[in-house]
Amino acid sequence: MGNPRGFIEVQQKLSGNRPVNERIDDYGEVEQTLNDQDRKLQASRCMDCGVPFCHWGCPVGSKIPEWQDALYRGDYKLASEVLHSTNSFPEFTGRVCPAPCEKSCVLAIHEEAVTIRENEASTVEKAFELGLIQPRIPKKRTGKKVAVIGSGPSGLSVADQLNQKGHTVTVFERDDAIGGLLRYGIPDFKLNKKVIDRRQRIFEKEGIEFRINTAVGVDVKGEELLQEFDAVVLAIGAMQPRDLPVEGRDLKGIHFAMDYLKQQNKVNRGTSFSEDERINAKGKKVMVIGGGDTGSDCVGTANRQRAEKVMQIEIMPKPPASRTPDNPWPFWPNVLKVSSSHQEGCERMWSLSTRRFIGEKGQLKAVEVVEVEWMQDNGRWKMEEKEDTVRKIEVDMVMLSMGFVHPVHKGLVEELGLELDQRGNVKIDECFGASKPGVFAAGDAASGASLVVTAIAKGREAAAHVHEFLSK
Repeated sequence: MGNPRGFIEVQQKLSGNRPVNERIDDYGEVEQTLNDQDRKLQASRCMDCGVPFCHWGCPVGSKIPEWQDALYRGDYKLASEVLHSTNSFPEFTGRVCPAPCEKSCVLAIHEEAVTIRENEASTVEKAFELGLIQPRIPKKRTGKKVAVIGSGPSGLSVADQLNQKGHTVTVFERDDAIGGLLRYGIPDFKLNKKVIDRRQRIFEKEGIEFRINTAVGVDVKGEELLQEFDAVVLAIGAMQPRDLPVEGRDLKGIHFAMDYLKQQNKVNRGTSFSEDERINAKGKKVMVIGGGDTGSDCVGTANRQRAEKVMQIEIMPKPPASRTPDNPWPFWPNVLKVSSSHQEGCERMWSLSTRRFIGEKGQLKAVEVVEVEWMQDNGRWKMEEKEDTVRKIEVDMVMLSMGFVHPVHKGLVEELGLELDQRGNVKIDECFGASKPGVFAAGDAASGASLVVTAIAKGREAAAHVHEFLSK
């Protein structure tokens, strides 16, 4: 610990965001950066606790006190090496992770947590700038071949780990560029896609092959891969969205959030869409149904498309502003979250259930909602509609952002006849093996929709078991 009194002498300083009136005109990253000296001072606030709860809170087990100390000393090479020892791409998590590490930081007791996420992003960017992150080409090859299906955070994590073990890895991606949710599910204003391209170039130099525009189960059969490769790892995510099957669902103007976000990211890449295909909120009253991060991303995108009005409704009650007694540190704080997108303009409403969509000549015109209250019944939460609270909200466009239920079954999962668990995820054993020999599953496909950092962690765990399988 470079400065034992850093947490006392140095106040928390956040990098902050670009001004609202500037950033809503473009899709550039919203978050700003601190200068090198300020960043080192922020690193000095890490106390190197006897019990580092930040390490406990991080799904990849980032050795936070160690790399914070290296950052404080200006040893970017060591800081980068420690970061990469548990995480294949800290430049991703340093941008989009909700930072459970910070919520469990001891200083978070006083709401002055160490700026771990910002420090992580800054450290890896400085390491790239100094040329410290270079391809690590395996010295020996095992002769074993692995197919990884899906190039999201879990798939890339699997590919990186197995490639470094000397196996020959081929990653199959159905879209026109790698990244999965990182590429098309997260807006550019949160994650510049050049960051993904930069990491891809490194992976390719290290020997990983990427086959894009290839839908396994359609363009290439899963059985063919089982004959060609020694192991197949499914990292296809949990991309089956939760629908809202109420009256009027088929009206024009209702879209799944991921379809909306993906299209805008493709437009940013230069892809053109016809007027009929284009999902554009310009001049429209937009409602986002669902209060999570994906819904927030829809809010930010609608603001940039110049929507007339943006609303977001959530069926759950409004969270408290601060922790309640039954939600103590170091657990995740169930408190009200205000994202940079919300700050750009959004009317937020809670405890509202959607009863039906109302249209005219096939076009959405309004949403009928009702207020609900939650109560416990024999230890289980139960929702009831409140009397005389039904009302209509005028809208032109709705984004359904209520999460994902499980991986898409049609195609590869059905073709291979893989067993599913009770939630519809690919059923795996303690070694990440699926019901078919030689097939493994990692990330959201097996665990259900979760955080990017959790997908990375599960990818690393799966890779260790696949390596063991290939080494027999």
